[in-house]
Amino acid sequence: MYFPVDLWFRAFLLTVAVEVPLAAFLLRRFEPSRARLVILLLFANLASHPAVWFIFTQLFLIGTWEYLLVVEGWAVAIEALFYWTAFPALPARRAIAVSLAANAASVLVGQVLTAAWPDLLS
Repeated sequence: MYFPVDLWFRAFLLTVAVEVPLAAFLLRRFEPSRARLVILLLFANLASHPAVWFIFTQLFLIGTWEYLLVVEGWAVAIEALFYWTAFPALPARRAIAVSLAANAASVLVGQVLTAAWPDLLS
C-alpha cells in the first residue's frame, strides 16, 4: 500500500503533539535543558515513526492486530532504547515505561480522532 508523505506528516505531527509533551513531563528530571529534552524526544519519534508508515505497511495488513502489535512494539522498543541511550541516568525500566505510556496515549488519541474525523489521515 502506498502512503503519500503528506498523510505521514499529519500522522507524525499528531504523534509528536501527544507523545512529546507526555514524555517530556515524565523525563523532565533526567534532562535539565527543556530545549534539549524536546529535541531528543522529536528525534526518538523520527527514529520510529517513518518505519511504521513506510516499511511495516508493506509487511503486514493494516488494521489487523498483528500490524498494531508489531508497529507499536517497534515504536516502544526503539523509543525506549533512544531514551535510555540519550539520558544516561534513566533506568531501562523507566525508559520502557515512558515509551509505553507515550505510545499508548498517541494510539488512543489517534483512534479517537480518526473515529471522529475519518478523513483526518486519508
